[in-house]
Amino acid sequence: MSSEDAGPVELTGLLKKVFEMLNEEKWTRATLSNYSEHQFRDLDEVLQEAREQRLVDDLKKTCDEHLSHTRNSIIALYLSGMIALSRQIIDDATLVNLVSIFVDNHKWNIVRYLCERILDYGESKFALRTLADCYRNDNEEDKITGVWERLVKVDYEEADLAKALAENAEKQGNTGEAVDYYKKALHRYVNKQLFTNVREIWTKLIEYGPDDIDFFLHVQKRVARNISTDRAVILLRDVYASCRKNGDINTAVSILKLILQYDERDSKARQEITECFREKYAGHSQLEEYIRVSNLTQSYRNVQEAIQDFEKHIAFDKGNFVYHRTWGVGRIAKIEGDEIVIDFTKQRNHSMSLKMAVNALQTLSRDHIWVLKAVWKKEKLHEKVKSDPEWALKTVIRSFGNSCDIKRIKAELVPSVLSAGEWPAWNTRAKEVLKTDPALGVSPENIDLYMVRDRPVTRTEKLYNEFKAERGFFERAQTLRSFVSEKDVELDSEYFSEMHAWFAAFLRSYSQVNEQVLSAYLLLKDIAARFPQAPLPQLNFEELFESIADLPSVFLAIKDAKLREEFLHHIKLLIPGWADIYITLFPYALSPSIVVNLEKENRADRLTAMAERCFENYRDYREVVVWLYRNALKTPWFIAANIPEEKIIITLIHILDVSYREIENHRDVTENRKINRQVHTILFRDGLIASCIARADSDAALRIFTYIEDVKDLDPADKMKLRSAITEKFPGFKFFGDTEKATVSRGLMVTLAKYEEKQKQLAHIMEVEVPANSKDIAFALSLGDLRENAEYKAAKEKQEILNSTVARLKDEIDRAQLFDPATVNTGRVSFGTRVVLRNGSSGAAEEYTILGPWESDPENRVISYLSPFGGALLNKKTGENFVFSIENEKIAYTVGEISAAL
Repeated sequence: MSSEDAGPVELTGLLKKVFEMLNEEKWTRATLSNYSEHQFRDLDEVLQEAREQRLVDDLKKTCDEHLSHTRNSIIALYLSGMIALSRQIIDDATLVNLVSIFVDNHKWNIVRYLCERILDYGESKFALRTLADCYRNDNEEDKITGVWERLVKVDYEEADLAKALAENAEKQGNTGEAVDYYKKALHRYVNKQLFTNVREIWTKLIEYGPDDIDFFLHVQKRVARNISTDRAVILLRDVYASCRKNGDINTAVSILKLILQYDERDSKARQEITECFREKYAGHSQLEEYIRVSNLTQSYRNVQEAIQDFEKHIAFDKGNFVYHRTWGVGRIAKIEGDEIVIDFTKQRNHSMSLKMAVNALQTLSRDHIWVLKAVWKKEKLHEKVKSDPEWALKTVIRSFGNSCDIKRIKAELVPSVLSAGEWPAWNTRAKEVLKTDPALGVSPENIDLYMVRDRPVTRTEKLYNEFKAERGFFERAQTLRSFVSEKDVELDSEYFSEMHAWFAAFLRSYSQVNEQVLSAYLLLKDIAARFPQAPLPQLNFEELFESIADLPSVFLAIKDAKLREEFLHHIKLLIPGWADIYITLFPYALSPSIVVNLEKENRADRLTAMAERCFENYRDYREVVVWLYRNALKTPWFIAANIPEEKIIITLIHILDVSYREIENHRDVTENRKINRQVHTILFRDGLIASCIARADSDAALRIFTYIEDVKDLDPADKMKLRSAITEKFPGFKFFGDTEKATVSRGLMVTLAKYEEKQKQLAHIMEVEVPANSKDIAFALSLGDLRENAEYKAAKEKQEILNSTVARLKDEIDRAQLFDPATVNTGRVSFGTRVVLRNGSSGAAEEYTILGPWESDPENRVISYLSPFGGALLNKKTGENFVFSIENEKIAYTVGEISAAL
C-alpha cells in the first residue's frame, strides 16, 4: 500500500495479529518484568513477515495510531521505532523512549539487546553511551574502550573521551594512535573554547610531532577565530620555540611573521625576527646595511613595512638574478656602497643606485622560469618541460609567489617553450598531476589558484583545501561528496568534521526552508545512509517539505542534479500525494525519473492530462512541449492524449514564432535561443514538416504553410523550401496572396516606418556589431590554441549569426515596396485599411488592420495581407458576406466599416 493512500488500515492477517497483541498488552497491563530478549526476538520475526508481505507502511501506521493514546506501549514503540530506524527517515526518538523505560527499571539485559539492535542499523550516540553504561554496570570494563572508540568517531563534540583514549594509547606505547586521538581532542576543545585543555594537548603534540607545521598553523587559525588572537599567539610561541630548538630557521621566521600580524607592537617578536634574519642571511655582504636601511630594529616604523622592505633589499646580492621590464633578466655583477652593477642580456654593466634598483627591479630566484628561459638552451628547457609536467608546474607556480592559475601557466609556456599544438596533450597530463600530486594543492582563498606545498598532503587534505577555497554552496557539496567517495576515507577526521559542520549549520538555524537548507539535509542524509558512523540529520523530511513556501522555485534553485534526484526520491517515499507533486515539478525538472516512477506506479493518467494541458497552454510550457515531442511521442500515455499531428506541428510553429519575438524583445534571450534552435531542428532539419506535407491533403498543407509564413523572423529559405514542396506535391496549388503579390513588382508591400526600421537595424549591425565582432575574433586569436579557446568559438558563433541576419535583412529590404498612405482605397479591404467584421457565430464585432508580413501582429489583430485570413478579406466591400475555415471550423463574417489605418 502506498504512503499516498489515506484512510484506516484494513486489519487482516499479520496486521490483525499485531492489533490483538497491542490490545492484550494494554488490557492485561503487562509489567516490564514479563519482558525478555525472547519477546523482542518474536517482534523481530513480525517485522520480517511485514517486509515479506509488503505491509511495513501499514504496520507502522497501526503502531503510531496505538501510540497516540498509549504512549508507553512496548510493542508499538519497538515495531514503529525499528521501522523508522531501518529507513533512516527520522531520528531514533521512539527507541530512545523505549530504552529509557528499561534503563529506569534497571533491566540491563534488555537495554543491552535494544542498544545492539539500534546499532545494527548504524552508529548512534545514544545507543553507544547507553551500551557503555551496560558494560560498566556488568563490570565488563574491557569492552568499554571499544565503545568509546566508536563513540568518538560519531560524536564530533566528545573531547574528554578522545583525550582519555589518547592517554590510554600513550600508556600502551602506541604513539601514532595517541597522536590521532590527541588531535581529535584538541579540535574539539577548540570548539568548546577550553584553552587550558587546548594548551595541554598542544604541548604534547609539539613534543610528538614538531614538524607537523601545517597542522599547527591550521589549529592556531581556529583558536584565533574561536577563542582569541592572544591565545593563538601563546600557541605560536610554543611552536616558535620548538623550531628554534630544532634549527628550522625558515619556519621560525614564518611563525614570527604570524605573531606580528596578530600584534604589530610585540617588541619581543620584532627583536626575535631580526635575530632570525641575521642567522638566516649570515653570509650576505650587505646584511647589516639592509637591516639599518629598512629600520627593522626601530620601533617607530611599522613592522610589516620594515620586514617587507628588508626582504626586498636582502634579495640584492652579487650573483642574484633580477628582472627589468625593458631589459629583461639580468644578473647582479657587484654591489659597492649604494651602487649596484647588473649584466642584462640587452644591457651589460648597467649601473644604478640601490634605491632605484629596489624600486625598478624584480628579484628572481635561480629557478624562476624567466631565469631558466634566459640561461638554459631552448631545446633543453623544452625537453624538460615536455617530459616532466610535475617539475614544470612547480617551477612556474613558485615563480609567481606560489600562486598561479592555468591561464598564467599557459602564458608562460606557450609559445616560448611549448608550441600551441603541444599544449593540449601537455595540459591533460598537467591537470592529472595537479589532481594527484601530494605537493600540489589549491589556494585556500581561490579555487582557481594552485600552490606548491612544503610538505606533501593527502588526497583528502587536497579536497579539504578545495572545499575551503570554494565559495558556492553546491560546489562545496560536490567537494564533500568527492571527499567521502575517496578510498579508505576517515570520517572521524577533523577535515570531514569541519565540512560536515558547515552543512549542518544550515539545519540548526534557519527562518525558512530554502534550497540550501533542503540540500544540506539531503546531502548529510545520503552520507549517513552510506556511512553508518556519520551523524544523521536531526530533522524530519516531512516537516521540512511542509515548510517550503514556493516548491518550484526551491527546486529550480537546487543546482546539483544528484540532489534534485534525491529530493524527488524523498517526495515519492515520504509525501502523500507524491504523484501530483511530481506533475507539478515536471515542467521545471524535465526528469525522465519522474516519468518512469509515474509509469511504474500506474499513474500514467496524470502524464496524459499533463501532456494535454501543456499543448493547450504551450506559451507557459514551451520547454515541456519540446521535451514531450522528443521523448514521449510513442509512449502509451502520450498517445492516449490524442493530440493530432497537425496540432503538434502548429503548436511547435507557434513556439518558434514566440521565441523569435522574445529574442527580438530581449527577453530571456539565452533560453529562447535554445528553444528556438530545438524547435527549428525538429521542424526543418529533422524533416517533421516535410514528412507531414508528404502525407497531408491540400487544405492541411495550406494551413501549415500559412502558420509558417506568419513567422516573420524565419529564414526565407525555409519558407521557400516548404512552398516548393507543396507546389511539387500539388501542381497548380494557389497560395493566398499570390494575386496581390503579382501586382507588386519588387516583392512585398511595407510601410515607410517599418522600412526605415529595417534599414537602421541593418546599418547598426554593419557599422557597430560586425566591427566589434571582428575585434573580438582578433583578440581571441591572440590567445592562441583555437581548440581550447572559448572566446574564439563564441566570437565565431556570433559572426555566423550576424552574417545570417545581414543576408536576411538585405533580402527583405531588396524585395520591399513602400506603400503610399495617400493611395489607400477604403471602398474595399486592401493594404493599409482597418475593417470591422461581424462574426456570424458569436455575433461579436471584430476589428482587423490589414498590413504586410513585417507589421504583422496577430495578437493585436494586425494581420498580413499574405496570410490566409488576410487573403480572404482582400477586395471585400462593406456589407459583403463570406465564410472562412480554420482548424475544421467554418465561420461566417459580414464586412462592416472600412477605414484608413495609416
